[in-house]
Amino acid sequence: MTVPVTVDLRADPERPLDDVVEHIRAGGLVAYPTETVYGIGGAATEQGVAALRAAKGREADKPVLVLVASGDEVDDLAWTEEARTLSRIFWPGSVTLVLRDPGSRFPAGVRSPGGTVGVRVTPHPIAHRLVTDLAEPLTSTSLNVPGSEPARSAGEAREALDALGADGVWLLDGGTLPLSRPSTVVDCTSERPRVLRAGAVPAERLRCALPEIHG
Repeated sequence: MTVPVTVDLRADPERPLDDVVEHIRAGGLVAYPTETVYGIGGAATEQGVAALRAAKGREADKPVLVLVASGDEVDDLAWTEEARTLSRIFWPGSVTLVLRDPGSRFPAGVRSPGGTVGVRVTPHPIAHRLVTDLAEPLTSTSLNVPGSEPARSAGEAREALDALGADGVWLLDGGTLPLSRPSTVVDCTSERPRVLRAGAVPAERLRCALPEIHG
């Protein structure tokens, strides 16, 4: 197991990420802090998804979500009016929207067997700057050994990468993250949105924007 390339963003939060972006576009993976936990991801391509699945040991029938700089980046997904309302109010934020991908833009592993994609605009400054500089969707799944708690610090991230045997992953060190629930996941593939996973944003807050939401 090789020591991951570490980019320390604690001392210099504004350090350019050009080399990190180049690494991702070449098919590499990056571990990075989000508003919830440290995640791991790469380009939302067949090559990138295959690398992520190999590193994480993730089953093919469990798709990963994508982080984007804004909803405009995935405007070709099937946006309902309800989904646009939620994105306008809760993005950037800990709400993941599940949308249909009618044009099969995303590969299997991001696109579910049912033809849907989970997407979010993260409020974390490091992750948001990364996806903005990348200018394309970035895959994201929690960095952890299956069955273990996700990493909340760079040290825990290194331990997880070592336990997974994930070589060639670059680590963006953003320090230790505060305790947080995972993102709230909302299915927006029908007229009435449904909460698939309760998380950081309570359903009661969602209902303030959309009283018809259920779950």
